[in-house]
Amino acid sequence: MPASGFLARFWQRWRHWLRWRRNRSGAARLTVVSQFFPPDYAATGQLLDELTARLATGGLQVQVLTGMPAYAGEQQPARSLEFELNRCIRRTRASRLWPRRIRGRAVNGFIFCLRIGLRLLRYAHRGDLILYSSEPPYLPVLAWLVHQLTGTPYLLIVYDLYPEVLIELGVLPADHWLCRLWRQLNRRAFAAAAEVVVLSRPMADRIAAQVPAVAPRLQVIPSWADPERIQPIPKAENWFVRQHGLEHAFTVLYSGNQGRCHDLVTLLAAAAILQGEAGIQFLIVGGGPQHERLRHLARELNLRHCRFLPWQDPSVLPFSLAAADLAVVSVAIQAEGLVAPSKLYGHLAAGTPIAAVTPAGSDLRALVEENGCGRWFANGDAVGLADWIRQLQADPALAARHGAAARKLLLATATPERVTAAYRELVERHLPVGMKTSTELAGMRKPAGAPTLR
Repeated sequence: MPASGFLARFWQRWRHWLRWRRNRSGAARLTVVSQFFPPDYAATGQLLDELTARLATGGLQVQVLTGMPAYAGEQQPARSLEFELNRCIRRTRASRLWPRRIRGRAVNGFIFCLRIGLRLLRYAHRGDLILYSSEPPYLPVLAWLVHQLTGTPYLLIVYDLYPEVLIELGVLPADHWLCRLWRQLNRRAFAAAAEVVVLSRPMADRIAAQVPAVAPRLQVIPSWADPERIQPIPKAENWFVRQHGLEHAFTVLYSGNQGRCHDLVTLLAAAAILQGEAGIQFLIVGGGPQHERLRHLARELNLRHCRFLPWQDPSVLPFSLAAADLAVVSVAIQAEGLVAPSKLYGHLAAGTPIAAVTPAGSDLRALVEENGCGRWFANGDAVGLADWIRQLQADPALAARHGAAARKLLLATATPERVTAAYRELVERHLPVGMKTSTELAGMRKPAGAPTLR
């Protein structure tokens, strides 16, 4: 590394640290809490990274409290403390007990909450507004406990609704004492939150049914993808396509977490139906609790046209998503209204037709069918999915129309600018009164187009 480059980066970090220290007691600050954050592979962390960076660029001082990378098992550790312009990232040590099992994730999440809870109590005098994610799923309960002890206001982002997910997946019975206690604590946590953000209307309806008092303070803000970063790329210009020999294949892609809430058996059953048909390739990228089961099933069925790739670096994502001719987004029948697949938005940005494999009443079905960006299939309808794959392979013009509709839908509803603006309005409503933004304190001229915060 050239000495001049090292010194420039060192000086930049030093300047950000000095500015952070100078403004930390006077600037309005948002503290964001999530177990997963880049360089972790979790989609929720990737989204929070972009959101907090954009809020910081707009002049808000943002602190991120997170863990060391652990989402995909063994990963290289990241720096425990990072300073950027108006953003500080603090990482606590992460335990990695049985990372691919529910029991392990439960224990690891609980340990993370204990560590972060102690840190939050130290910051109580600061008067921050705190935004908690639901990763791990006990964070809403921690938010309520910290609020009870310190009076610190908080917002919630609910990605997955627990303990209902565990109940629907058969991990715990509905009348288990832990479920009853968890629901009771969740009701208190939702009721005490300044506002609660969910990713879909079915999830909002579920929470409103459990806690009617919170209904007026429920905000539906979708996930998003950056259409500048992720774009359609012709196969001839895509290095990922060349590297994996996909130039002449109709590629059906599943990308992301292979969790218990995702229906991937229907996808492999469609692959089995299409076995031996020329020019069709199934590509499954990522990992998760179902990963080994899927690989074993593919071996048993001798699905040589079904390939598995590990988690890819975020820098690879624009190219891997653009390699697909069809993207599969699935929700298991037990999970409707409990989870919202954020992977959809990257596929929309890539201009890829969507095959939605979900329950009949799903929000995802309505979104795909009403906007003409793909087709819906019921869980288990492998025959229908296989027939449509054949149809798209035979009719590139039809696939192109669905892909163009997908890209149009993203641009109209779920760009980073649109979603960040919604979060900015949410945060502005609850920032401590009388505190200035970091930009105002520094007397800096705001960049063109930068938003104004209270």
